[in-house]
Amino acid sequence: MNITKNIHEWLFSLMPETTASIVQMVLIAVVYLAIFAVAGLYLVLLERRVAAWFQLRLGPNRVGYQGLLQTMADAIKLVSKELTGTIKADKFLYNLAPYFVIISALMALSLFPFSKEFQAFDINIGIFFLVAISSIGVIGILLAGWSSNNKFAMIGAMRSGVQTISYELSVGLSLLTMVLMTGTLQLSEIVEVQKHGWLIVQGHIPAIIAFCIYMIAGTAETNRAPFDLVEAESELGAGFHTEYSGMKFAYFFLAEFINMFIIAAIATTIFFGGYLSPFGITESIPVLGVFWFLAKTLVLIFLMMWFRWTFPRLRIDQLLILEWKYLLPLNLLNLVLMALIVLFKLTIHF
Repeated sequence: MNITKNIHEWLFSLMPETTASIVQMVLIAVVYLAIFAVAGLYLVLLERRVAAWFQLRLGPNRVGYQGLLQTMADAIKLVSKELTGTIKADKFLYNLAPYFVIISALMALSLFPFSKEFQAFDINIGIFFLVAISSIGVIGILLAGWSSNNKFAMIGAMRSGVQTISYELSVGLSLLTMVLMTGTLQLSEIVEVQKHGWLIVQGHIPAIIAFCIYMIAGTAETNRAPFDLVEAESELGAGFHTEYSGMKFAYFFLAEFINMFIIAAIATTIFFGGYLSPFGITESIPVLGVFWFLAKTLVLIFLMMWFRWTFPRLRIDQLLILEWKYLLPLNLLNLVLMALIVLFKLTIHF
């Protein structure tokens, strides 16, 4: 059972099947858009709080209780801002670019099993689909940089292409290492495999190496410091979204935080048992499953924020050397090691 099936059965009892399916898709889309907006806004607030904590500052504390409504005020401000641009921009691609970034993040979000019964889209090629969808987001960044007709935006977009293509290899290979162990690409099945222990424990040293590589490469894929060469405010103004304002700028801004959530949620699902309790209890109550899933994800998000406020920005040559000379060879060796471990276990079993 999942959320899609539950809603479908309820609507089917009220209206014809075709109408019920359309209404169901609209309702689920609205729910996920709400999750997208709320998660994005409050991850921004969490980022500010973490930054203030690391730098011994107060952080947001004026709008609402303890500053909880600060990001809501920022959202209202961005909605009310004028949508400016440049007369030299390619208008169609300039306006289209933010939607590539937003839609790819929203599609990826729909795959996660937040609990046993809260998953909108459960397919047997879940990890493959996630990797494919995450690759689409970079198209929006490339289009934004090129269509803006701005040299700083163009440099940021080119850096994004190089960075994303490079670090996608490490993300994919680290996930493939765990797929070898589980024997499935379906996210719900991967969670079920972990009922008697998280994969990061079951997979021994190769799983720990895969997790470390995944977190480094995932941070780079989301263009976050110390890998934020795509935006690099001190060098490129604001990078690929230099010419954007108002809600179009907000789309890029929110997508970065949602992509961070997606990277952390994938790690939670693959390495740390997803919605399962860390005490070995199978979650039959959806609310508890959602709680454990979000708790683990937020810990990993905090780790990514820790990276940002600890390490200085790399140079572009250091960024590529880290991937091609260190992470990629280590990932390939780790993949072979995991294959040998799986083969050894199969040999013992038979």
